[in-house]
Amino acid sequence: MKKVILLIAFLFFSFISFSQKDKSGDKIPLLFRLDDIGMCHSVNVAAKEVLETGMTVSMSVMVPCPWFAEAVELLKKYPNVSIGIHLTLNAEWKQYRWGPVSGVQAVPTLVDSLGHFFPSRSKLFGNNPKLSEIETELRAQIEKAIKAGLKIDYLDYHMGAAVQTLETRMIVEKLAAEYKVAVSRYYDEVDVEGGYAAPVANKLDTLSAKLNSLQSGGTKLFVVHIGLDTPEMSAMEDLNIFGPKEMSKHRQSELRALLAPTFQQLIHQSKYRLVNYRMLNEEKGLSTMKRPALD
Repeated sequence: MKKVILLIAFLFFSFISFSQKDKSGDKIPLLFRLDDIGMCHSVNVAAKEVLETGMTVSMSVMVPCPWFAEAVELLKKYPNVSIGIHLTLNAEWKQYRWGPVSGVQAVPTLVDSLGHFFPSRSKLFGNNPKLSEIETELRAQIEKAIKAGLKIDYLDYHMGAAVQTLETRMIVEKLAAEYKVAVSRYYDEVDVEGGYAAPVANKLDTLSAKLNSLQSGGTKLFVVHIGLDTPEMSAMEDLNIFGPKEMSKHRQSELRALLAPTFQQLIHQSKYRLVNYRMLNEEKGLSTMKRPALD
């Protein structure tokens, strides 16, 4: 009789688990990746606002930036966040520059005459950077984050510089395999054009419209840039002509759109499921990653 009861219990819970799995499988996975954490204090404060909601989210940290240490202490406090390294080879702000974690002497082809990263990919690769130095610097950023106590789940890339060429992309893939982490966009992510380029006043409407138009198939990736319109951020001027003017207003508007009650209600509808990279690593497994098609 005891064996029969145990068998019935096993079958019951297996059925419940299977039903729940099927139910979650019908939902559209939404992955919100918030970039540039640690870039400055205003971004970190904005990140805290998001984290305090309990929202399942991924946040990508810029290790070379001056406010990295504050970001570390913040991120350690919240279990709802999956942490990634925003591999950084550029410093794009005219009044606010940073350089390599590994030191200027270790990676001289990655920096300008003042020891700062170049503001754009074109200027970086116009300086003929050595692949060995790129690997040295990216590894140093990962190591510093780990030594600071961060549990890393994935890698991505600031301004796309770390995956500019097939050779640099292979370096990122090598490091991901070595540190047993994912690479953003290497699962089934489908990029959803976000609201960063939308007018400041239209970001909530833009994000809501994008969400409402989603069809099933793949994990929907929203790459979000948050911040506050403070004197610190408003003083930053992008050295690249393609950067939006009044960047701090754009970032604050994107933050407010993400946290707006109407948008939060939308993303928590039963047809959606919020995921982060830690969850994808557990559910899919690193062995299922695949390099996306290159442009």
